[in-house]
Amino acid sequence: MKRLAIIGASGHGKVVAELAELLGWTEIVFFDDAFPQVNQVEVWTVRGKTEDLWEQITDFDGCIVAIGNNLIRRRKTQDILINQGNLVSLIHPSSSVSKYTVIEAGSVVMAGAIINPFSKIGSACIVNTLASIDHDCVLADGVHISPGVNLAGAVKIGQQSWIGIGASVKQSISIGDDVIVGAGAVVVSDVAKGLVVVGIPAKVKNIGYKHKC
Repeated sequence: MKRLAIIGASGHGKVVAELAELLGWTEIVFFDDAFPQVNQVEVWTVRGKTEDLWEQITDFDGCIVAIGNNLIRRRKTQDILINQGNLVSLIHPSSSVSKYTVIEAGSVVMAGAIINPFSKIGSACIVNTLASIDHDCVLADGVHISPGVNLAGAVKIGQQSWIGIGASVKQSISIGDDVIVGAGAVVVSDVAKGLVVVGIPAKVKNIGYKHKC
């Protein structure tokens, strides 16, 4: 029996749980800080709050965080390591991931995603459904690449940045930490830390805006 603990009984958590089942995890248990008000997520049981996991972490063969908020997901991923849990990544069998790509522990790659050679995906990242990441891209920890995003080659994305659904990023662009790229945006120039950019071509929406990713 392979036992997986998932932190975050959310919509994203449901998708991660189903992915885990596809990959052969036979028992999946959630932990969520809304417990006991939240004690079930569809067919899966919520056993306790995050702190309850630390007391029983050796009972699980693997652990992963399934929370959409980039900052919280990254912090709780670090907590798993601090508490000596076995942090795992989950890669959908229908995705196409080059053997020359590095994906660090704690990340998920969803159905139909493509990651081409010599890219590097950090910890606690989400590469969502049908996203395309070309060669030599670098995603720092806690990045979310939304469904249908297209990254051209050699794009660099900073910690906890969120690339919105259907957005595209030109080759060799650098995007800083804590950036939001709006849905459907086309990024053709570098984006500094903490900015929100929207539109075609993408332009700054709120200068100096600091979001809670």
